[in-house]
Amino acid sequence: MSDSDLIKGCIDGDRRMQEELYRRFSPKMYAVCLRYASNTDEAQDILQDAFIKVYKKLDSFRGDGSFEGWVRRIFVNTAIEHFRRKKYLQPVTEREENTIEGKYISVLDELAEKDILQLITQLSPGYRTVFNMYVVEGYSHKEIGDMLGISEGTSKSQLSRAKAILQDLVKKYIENKDKTETLNNEQAT
Repeated sequence: MSDSDLIKGCIDGDRRMQEELYRRFSPKMYAVCLRYASNTDEAQDILQDAFIKVYKKLDSFRGDGSFEGWVRRIFVNTAIEHFRRKKYLQPVTEREENTIEGKYISVLDELAEKDILQLITQLSPGYRTVFNMYVVEGYSHKEIGDMLGISEGTSKSQLSRAKAILQDLVKKYIENKDKTETLNNEQAT
Protein backbone atom coordinates (compact mmCIF):
# COMPACT_ATOMS: atom_id res chain seq x y z
CA MET A 1 0.00 0.00 0.00
CA SER A 2 1.39 3.40 -0.95
CA ASP A 3 1.84 6.27 1.47
CA SER A 4 -0.73 8.33 -0.43
CA ASP A 5 -3.36 5.57 -0.10
CA LEU A 6 -2.57 5.27 3.58
CA ILE A 7 -2.80 9.02 4.12
CA LYS A 8 -6.08 9.28 2.23
CA GLY A 9 -7.57 6.41 4.23
CA CYS A 10 -6.52 7.97 7.52
CA ILE A 11 -7.91 11.37 6.53
CA ASP A 12 -11.19 9.67 5.60
CA GLY A 13 -11.32 8.16 9.11
CA ASP A 14 -10.70 4.54 8.08
CA ARG A 15 -9.67 2.79 11.33
CA ARG A 16 -7.80 0.04 9.47
CA MET A 17 -5.67 2.63 7.72
CA GLN A 18 -4.97 4.40 11.00
CA GLU A 19 -3.90 1.09 12.54
CA GLU A 20 -1.70 0.40 9.51
CA LEU A 21 -0.05 3.81 9.85
CA TYR A 22 0.65 3.03 13.49
CA ARG A 23 2.01 -0.45 12.70
CA ARG A 24 4.19 0.88 9.92
CA PHE A 25 5.82 3.71 11.87
CA SER A 26 5.57 2.90 15.59
CA PRO A 27 8.76 0.78 15.87
CA LYS A 28 11.00 3.41 14.25
CA MET A 29 9.31 6.33 15.95
CA TYR A 30 9.40 4.59 19.34
CA ALA A 31 13.17 4.36 18.91
CA VAL A 32 13.21 8.13 18.27
CA CYS A 33 11.13 8.70 21.42
CA LEU A 34 13.45 6.51 23.51
CA ARG A 35 16.43 8.64 22.51
CA TYR A 36 14.76 11.70 24.03
CA ALA A 37 12.92 10.13 26.97
CA SER A 38 14.19 9.38 30.47
CA ASN A 39 12.35 6.07 30.60
CA THR A 40 9.96 3.87 28.63
CA ASP A 41 6.84 5.44 30.17
CA GLU A 42 7.95 8.87 29.03
CA ALA A 43 8.76 7.47 25.58
CA GLN A 44 5.26 5.98 25.38
CA ASP A 45 3.73 9.35 26.30
CA ILE A 46 5.73 11.10 23.58
CA LEU A 47 4.82 8.35 21.09
CA GLN A 48 1.11 8.72 21.84
CA ASP A 49 1.16 12.52 21.71
CA ALA A 50 3.10 12.52 18.45
CA PHE A 51 0.80 10.00 16.75
CA ILE A 52 -2.21 12.12 17.69
CA LYS A 53 -0.47 15.10 16.05
CA VAL A 54 0.35 13.04 12.96
CA TYR A 55 -3.30 11.99 12.57
CA LYS A 56 -4.52 15.56 13.08
CA LYS A 57 -2.01 17.06 10.63
CA LEU A 58 -2.17 14.45 7.86
CA ASP A 59 -4.12 16.76 5.59
CA SER A 60 -1.22 19.25 5.74
CA PHE A 61 1.30 16.77 4.26
CA ARG A 62 1.99 18.06 0.75
CA GLY A 63 4.16 15.22 -0.52
CA ASP A 64 7.18 17.48 -1.12
CA GLY A 65 9.51 15.12 0.75
CA SER A 66 9.35 11.65 2.22
CA PHE A 67 6.33 10.87 4.35
CA GLU A 68 8.53 9.10 6.90
CA GLY A 69 10.70 12.21 7.20
CA TRP A 70 7.60 14.32 7.77
CA VAL A 71 6.39 11.90 10.47
CA ARG A 72 9.84 11.83 12.10
CA ARG A 73 9.94 15.63 12.26
CA ILE A 74 6.62 15.63 14.16
CA PHE A 75 8.02 13.08 16.63
CA VAL A 76 11.23 15.01 17.22
CA ASN A 77 9.28 18.27 17.66
CA THR A 78 6.89 16.56 20.09
CA ALA A 79 9.82 15.28 22.15
CA ILE A 80 11.34 18.76 22.14
CA GLU A 81 8.05 20.32 23.26
CA HIS A 82 7.87 17.75 26.04
CA PHE A 83 11.27 18.81 27.38
CA ARG A 84 10.64 22.51 26.87
CA ARG A 85 7.54 22.20 29.06
CA LYS A 86 9.54 20.44 31.76
CA LYS A 87 12.33 23.04 31.65
CA TYR A 88 15.08 20.42 31.55
CA LEU A 89 17.67 22.65 29.85
CA GLN A 90 20.26 24.33 32.05
CA PRO A 91 23.10 26.58 30.88
CA VAL A 92 26.74 25.59 31.32
CA THR A 93 29.29 28.33 31.87
CA GLU A 94 31.77 29.14 29.11
CA ARG A 95 34.67 28.13 31.36
CA GLU A 96 33.14 24.66 31.90
CA GLU A 97 32.55 24.36 28.17
CA ASN A 98 36.20 25.07 27.31
CA THR A 99 37.48 22.62 29.94
CA ILE A 100 35.10 19.91 28.79
CA GLU A 101 35.85 20.40 25.10
CA GLY A 102 39.58 20.21 25.79
CA LYS A 103 39.26 16.87 27.60
CA TYR A 104 36.79 15.24 25.23
CA ILE A 105 38.08 12.16 23.39
CA SER A 106 36.15 9.57 21.43
CA VAL A 107 36.07 6.04 22.78
CA LEU A 108 32.65 5.18 21.38
CA ASP A 109 34.17 2.92 18.71
CA GLU A 110 34.74 0.30 21.41
CA LEU A 111 31.04 0.00 22.25
CA ALA A 112 28.11 -1.69 20.58
CA GLU A 113 25.25 0.54 19.44
CA LYS A 114 22.91 -0.75 22.16
CA ASP A 115 25.53 0.06 24.79
CA ILE A 116 25.93 3.58 23.44
CA LEU A 117 22.16 4.13 23.43
CA GLN A 118 21.97 2.87 27.02
CA LEU A 119 24.68 5.32 28.06
CA ILE A 120 22.93 8.20 26.26
CA THR A 121 19.75 7.51 28.26
CA GLN A 122 21.76 8.20 31.43
CA LEU A 123 22.28 11.83 30.40
CA SER A 124 19.98 14.39 31.95
CA PRO A 125 17.00 15.17 29.71
CA GLY A 126 18.39 18.56 28.64
CA TYR A 127 21.79 17.23 27.69
CA ARG A 128 20.27 14.18 26.01
CA THR A 129 17.90 16.33 23.96
CA VAL A 130 20.64 18.61 22.60
CA PHE A 131 22.98 15.65 22.05
CA ASN A 132 20.35 13.74 20.06
CA MET A 133 19.32 16.77 18.03
CA TYR A 134 22.91 17.62 17.08
CA VAL A 135 24.57 14.20 16.78
CA VAL A 136 21.69 11.93 15.78
CA GLU A 137 19.22 14.21 14.01
CA GLY A 138 21.83 16.51 12.45
CA TYR A 139 20.43 19.89 13.50
CA SER A 140 22.78 22.89 13.72
CA HIS A 141 23.24 24.73 17.02
CA LYS A 142 21.26 27.65 15.58
CA GLU A 143 18.36 25.33 14.68
CA ILE A 144 18.51 23.68 18.10
CA GLY A 145 18.50 27.07 19.79
CA ASP A 146 15.50 28.21 17.75
CA MET A 147 13.56 25.00 18.38
CA LEU A 148 14.28 24.84 22.11
CA GLY A 149 14.10 28.55 22.82
CA ILE A 150 17.73 28.72 23.99
CA SER A 151 20.76 30.56 22.68
CA GLU A 152 23.17 29.02 20.20
CA GLY A 153 25.84 29.22 22.91
CA THR A 154 23.68 27.31 25.37
CA SER A 155 23.15 24.62 22.76
CA LYS A 156 26.92 24.36 22.28
CA SER A 157 27.56 24.20 26.00
CA GLN A 158 24.83 21.58 26.49
CA LEU A 159 26.43 19.44 23.77
CA SER A 160 29.89 19.94 25.21
CA ARG A 161 28.73 18.94 28.68
CA ALA A 162 26.84 15.93 27.29
CA LYS A 163 30.00 14.76 25.51
CA ALA A 164 32.04 15.10 28.71
CA ILE A 165 29.50 13.16 30.73
CA LEU A 166 29.30 10.50 28.03
CA GLN A 167 33.08 10.26 28.01
CA ASP A 168 33.07 9.57 31.76
CA LEU A 169 30.23 7.06 31.40
CA VAL A 170 32.05 5.27 28.58
CA LYS A 171 35.29 5.11 30.58
CA LYS A 172 33.45 3.63 33.58
CA TYR A 173 31.63 1.19 31.32
CA ILE A 174 34.88 0.03 29.69
CA GLU A 175 36.64 -0.24 33.08
CA ASN A 176 33.80 -2.37 34.44
CA LYS A 177 33.79 -4.49 31.30
CA ASP A 178 37.58 -5.00 31.55
CA LYS A 179 37.30 -5.95 35.24
CA THR A 180 34.56 -8.46 34.42
CA GLU A 181 36.59 -9.99 31.59
CA THR A 182 39.70 -10.21 33.81
CA LEU A 183 37.69 -11.87 36.57
CA ASN A 184 36.15 -14.33 34.10
CA ASN A 185 39.60 -15.16 32.67
CA GLU A 186 41.00 -15.73 36.18
CA GLN A 187 38.11 -18.03 37.05
CA ALA A 188 38.56 -19.98 33.81
CA THR A 189 42.22 -20.75 34.58
